[in-house]
Amino acid sequence: MYHEGNRALQDAFGSRALADRLEERLRRDRFNDDDAGFVASLGFFFLATADGEGRPDCSFKGGPAGFVQVAAPDLLVFPDYDGNGMFKSLGNIAVNPQVGLLFIAMGEAPKRLRVNGRAEVVRHDPRIAQTPGAQLMVKVTPTDIFPNCPRYVPNMALVEGSAYLPAAGIPPPEPKWKSFEMFADVVPPRRR
Repeated sequence: MYHEGNRALQDAFGSRALADRLEERLRRDRFNDDDAGFVASLGFFFLATADGEGRPDCSFKGGPAGFVQVAAPDLLVFPDYDGNGMFKSLGNIAVNPQVGLLFIAMGEAPKRLRVNGRAEVVRHDPRIAQTPGAQLMVKVTPTDIFPNCPRYVPNMALVEGSAYLPAAGIPPPEPKWKSFEMFADVVPPRRR
């Protein structure tokens, strides 16, 4: 789980033994029931990807609680929804499948879960038809799953969910920016 850059800093700060113990006791490559419940309880996560040359990108991914699912001990899936059309994250996955996901609960009982693994963008998956607003699915096979210290996670309350969350039978509203003169002539029609 560690490379020479990690090891050099661990040695400089005397934390190699701690890092090794954390890996030994907390790291795993399969999801457990607690992981599945935690992931399903959230309405967002952060996705880190990198292009073929290693240039990083980090994206916020949101949806209704449960939009990310642990489908099997070695499989996590989430839908791709209509966005800005840049396909930064999914385009990166197409050329470099290595991903990092960070799930955070920001409340009275803060919690974090990190998932590193290999992702695949899937165009033909039965879950797409079953998931309101989904245009693609992303499948992640984990290599490293580990809880992360929630010490610096703030206690924040959700005031209101996004008006853009997909819902069955309800046409999604278009974001205002898509009607701006500078974009209106190039915005593609919705597929679903």
